[in-house]
Amino acid sequence: MQIALVLYPGFTALDVLGPYEVLKMLPGVDLRFVAHEVGPVVTDRGILVVAATHTFDETPAPDMVLVPGSEAQTAIAAADGTLTKWLRQAHVGTRFTTSVCSGAVVLGAAGLLKGLPATTHWAAMDVLNRFGAIPQPDKRVVTSGNIWTAAGVSAGIDLAFSLVEVIAGRETAERIQLIIEYDPQPPQDAGHMSKATADVAETARAEMAKLSRNPMNAVALSKLVWRKAISKARKAHG
Repeated sequence: MQIALVLYPGFTALDVLGPYEVLKMLPGVDLRFVAHEVGPVVTDRGILVVAATHTFDETPAPDMVLVPGSEAQTAIAAADGTLTKWLRQAHVGTRFTTSVCSGAVVLGAAGLLKGLPATTHWAAMDVLNRFGAIPQPDKRVVTSGNIWTAAGVSAGIDLAFSLVEVIAGRETAERIQLIIEYDPQPPQDAGHMSKATADVAETARAEMAKLSRNPMNAVALSKLVWRKAISKARKAHG
């Protein structure tokens, strides 16, 4: 089974590396980190670097695609016409097209979430509406046919275990769970907006707003708007 883990500048590391630690243990798996070019891709804080092993062109027909989110670069990735075109083409033959965190926004920009239930990070939930998706803010993992979306960051690990169980069975998933000792018992219980206090929620929103500031987002959003308008006009005029 060939799995393509998408990389782009500024992606959130755990969105990819969490699922990677689970999916790498599937029997006979061919895991690829894919990007525009082979080589280093810098993550969101500019500290950690992950290498792309293959290009999009070298990976035209993966069995699974996983798109991560980003603190401040999601809109730029969503406006990347080469990436969204590759996603549309790959999706035609995938067994699973998946996203973690705000990676769902990129799937939405590729036109893959219209009329479908989907989840994402709480800070990006409202954006799903713009792409015709049906937001599911209370779900950690949402499935709709072969499209699977996960909530923020750490939810990618749960997504990966759900996928492994479908692909290789519950026993395999449990064996992997034991091998990596995935038994989360956090000392806090504020991992969802429904559990957080009002003060924690307010400061978290403020911090996310600060982290997501990127002057290039406005340019990227303009590209998305123009692309959508042009596509609509072309359809209207045959």
